[in-house]
Amino acid sequence: MNRSGPVKLIGLIAGIALSNIAVLSPGLLGLQIVGGSTLETASGVTLLFTSLLVVLYGSYTLLFKTPATPSVRNLETRDDYIAGLSRYRNVKALQKDVLLALEQLERIDKKKSTLMNILGERFEPTELSFRKFQTVIVEVEKLLYLNVRGILNKLSVFDASEFNLFTSRQRPKPFSDTLVQRKNELYNEYFAHVTGYLGANEEILLKLDQLLLEISLLDNTDYRAVDEMPCMKELNALIGQTKLYQN
Repeated sequence: MNRSGPVKLIGLIAGIALSNIAVLSPGLLGLQIVGGSTLETASGVTLLFTSLLVVLYGSYTLLFKTPATPSVRNLETRDDYIAGLSRYRNVKALQKDVLLALEQLERIDKKKSTLMNILGERFEPTELSFRKFQTVIVEVEKLLYLNVRGILNKLSVFDASEFNLFTSRQRPKPFSDTLVQRKNELYNEYFAHVTGYLGANEEILLKLDQLLLEISLLDNTDYRAVDEMPCMKELNALIGQTKLYQN
């Protein structure tokens, strides 16, 4: 059931009711179903019948129809990723991981903003050093989102009901211990992938903290000094490895 459905349905019914009142009320348009012309009667009956169909279809769509799940391939904006993760917030087995992933998206946004503000104070936007830092920050942010995409790929195929069935203490007796063990091993492997993505994102966030510290301690604004910064080397290596893997 769509949680926001009842509220939307009430709004739909209210809108239809107000429209019918406006059309049928003698003080307004005054369309008469009884006692009016043949055209008015037909129009009034059609209006009421159409209103009933709209309410019935709206009730089904808003209350019972399962919303289509957007493809992970179609995720583009930060809000898309947040919406994608939020669909799993109430799945008990995934809740902690999902909340951490959402928190990581919030933290990367804050760190990026802080870094860009510091760069704006230290360099002119036209300077090569500024552009080098900016490029690395943007590329590293893409890596974090790439890991979140990986998490969403895993979540999209996770069957919470089946997981609960095999992990419940009251699981059906026909399941052999061997089958249950194999299923649990599969789920553990599944969760390990998700944990791996989350761990990789924590590494990225840590490196951005290190980068912020190194920028604050940077005495020389020469672009050659930027290239020799330990954290910049690490981030460039990480970006290069990821691009190589994708190719």
